[in-house]
Amino acid sequence: MTLAPKNADDSCLINQTVPAGVPGSPSEHIDEKSQLPSLNLESKSNENLNAARDDESRNVHTHAVENAAAPSSSSEAGDDGDDDLDFPEGGLQAWLVVASSFCCMVSVYGIINCTAVFESYFSTHQLVGYDSSTIGWIFSVYLFIVFFFGIQVGPVFDRHGPRWLVAVGSLLVVASQLLLGLCNTYYQILLTYSVLGGLGGALLNIPAYGVIAHFFKARRGFATGVAATAGSIGGVVFPIYLQAVIPRLGFAWSTRIIGFVLLFLSAVANLLVRSRLPPSRHPMSVMPDWSLFKDLKFSFCCAGIWFMEWGIFTPLTYIVSYAAAHGQDPNDAYTLLALLNAGSFLGRFLPGFLADRWGRFNVITLTNALCVVTILALWLPAGDSRALLIAFAVLFGFASGSNLGLYPVCIGQLCGARDYGRFFSTAMMVGSFGTLTSLPIAGALLEIGSTPEQGWLALIIFAALSYAIASSCFLGARVLAVSWRVKEVY
Repeated sequence: MTLAPKNADDSCLINQTVPAGVPGSPSEHIDEKSQLPSLNLESKSNENLNAARDDESRNVHTHAVENAAAPSSSSEAGDDGDDDLDFPEGGLQAWLVVASSFCCMVSVYGIINCTAVFESYFSTHQLVGYDSSTIGWIFSVYLFIVFFFGIQVGPVFDRHGPRWLVAVGSLLVVASQLLLGLCNTYYQILLTYSVLGGLGGALLNIPAYGVIAHFFKARRGFATGVAATAGSIGGVVFPIYLQAVIPRLGFAWSTRIIGFVLLFLSAVANLLVRSRLPPSRHPMSVMPDWSLFKDLKFSFCCAGIWFMEWGIFTPLTYIVSYAAAHGQDPNDAYTLLALLNAGSFLGRFLPGFLADRWGRFNVITLTNALCVVTILALWLPAGDSRALLIAFAVLFGFASGSNLGLYPVCIGQLCGARDYGRFFSTAMMVGSFGTLTSLPIAGALLEIGSTPEQGWLALIIFAALSYAIASSCFLGARVLAVSWRVKEVY
């Protein structure tokens, strides 16, 4: 608070900055010309902070608050919108929201992590006459829809919250599994599994990550990692379940039971989900926010997501077929997928925990590099060695498990929590083209060469190279933010 001006000296900016009740010292000589610029800044800063407090009481996020809270370092630009917010970082309500996200992610990533099971079954039953690339489009279209349609879901989430998005998305993913057993032709499977299930997954995906950003900031990596273990648990339970039940009940009833499981989880998710922050004032649009790509850190992050999608879904989809093609019993081959997802359980949890301490971009760069090492050192020479295949499944599962849990946190580091949906959905739009093209490319590579081994070699090299480029992109974003300082937490 400043003293009311009573004379010419009191009206001076210097005197107005002296707190009430604190007399100025006449013995101290002040060079008004040298001090005036800094005091002007201080006065403006105080005015902005007072405006921020008034706006916060009305739950309105103004540009004045952003300017007052903006850090001086460009590497911290992603936190501009969060500096005036108090995040719970825990508590009953926050962890119930994490539980809601967990249930949503089972319906999305639990099914995604069963891709190899469905690919193997379709290729030997309903779609036995189709080549690998054509069958791969089913799963690529599913993944494309999940990620691409987030560009419309993100702004809706920022403006209206998660409630209706989660409700409608839950109905669609449940309906997809209940109807899948009735499908016998290619277009029926494409419409039911890819389109219906993909739209449901798109409506669930953004809210599942976004609500965590409303309650956590410092511990966001840890909380997101806990929720992301849902994909690993679903990827362990569903393949083992399908391996045991399909021979007894048939494919139709096996998928219907999965649908009923997802129905129960969806009910829990809808009861627990909620948002905490006031709506974003950014205009809603069905088009990507191209202005976000002016930030090279965000652009590099999006490119990393694209190539990471190329890398991760190739092993997830073809590991079962690879094992069967190299003399493994088909039932045992399903176990490899369960082991891969069991490894990813720790990979989703532990890197997220470490990322909050060592830096999100630091950790995702290292885990992507570890994926390259496991693919080239274990999968490439595996052949018919069951021991190498098991080692690859577990270690690649651990290394790749962090992928789907860390990149949403990396995006959140580049923006404020109120605008998370807009940033995340734009990044997902870019990544969706990676998912759309990854499996058809992998399937086409599998068909090249005069022998099957040449096709598998091309597919494995494709996965390793994709991860190498992804790791370089995330490293590029980190270097732009904090230069080459190795010990910098970012």
